Amino acid sequence: ELPDKVQWALFVLSWFGASSESAFVESQGLDGNILKNLEIAVAEGFVDKINDQYRFAHDRIQEAAYNTIPAHRRCIIHFKYGIELSSLLIGDEDVIASVLFTAVNQLNLGGPPAVQDKSHYITAAQLNLRAGKKAMEMSDYETAYSYFDSGISYLRKKHWQEHYALSLELY
Repeated sequence: ELPDKVQWALFVLSWFGASSESAFVESQGLDGNILKNLEIAVAEGFVDKINDQYRFAHDRIQEAAYNTIPAHRRCIIHFKYGIELSSLLIGDEDVIASVLFTAVNQLNLGGPPAVQDKSHYITAAQLNLRAGKKAMEMSDYETAYSYFDSGISYLRKKHWQEHYALSLELY
């Protein structure tokens, strides 16, 4: 059995799909030992490292790593991580777009049930609006619609009275 820290590193890697650049994983503000723990996973054959990219050796390994955490807890982790990432949305516009999409995707993987601080409902709705507008700029209308729809799901009762402009833009 793998040590807990290595299992956690595999879980984190599984957030990003079947593979991820090591620089991206390292830049996400996670535990500084994550790359060291991923190297242990490489030595054990769970992950391959090719050209500075970590890739699960098999999709079932990714699935198992992701499912090591119960579903309700995964939602909360995704949402919290999305909120943390959203604080990085300053600086280089290309980096901002990449972080924006990653942050909003993490928020949406968590969904409204994962919200623990009521102010985060509006934050998530605003970030979805921003991601939707960015997707429209890129002529990706299907993805834009998905972000707008997710943003709407974060609106609470009386949103038309309390957040009229945001509601109007999302709808």
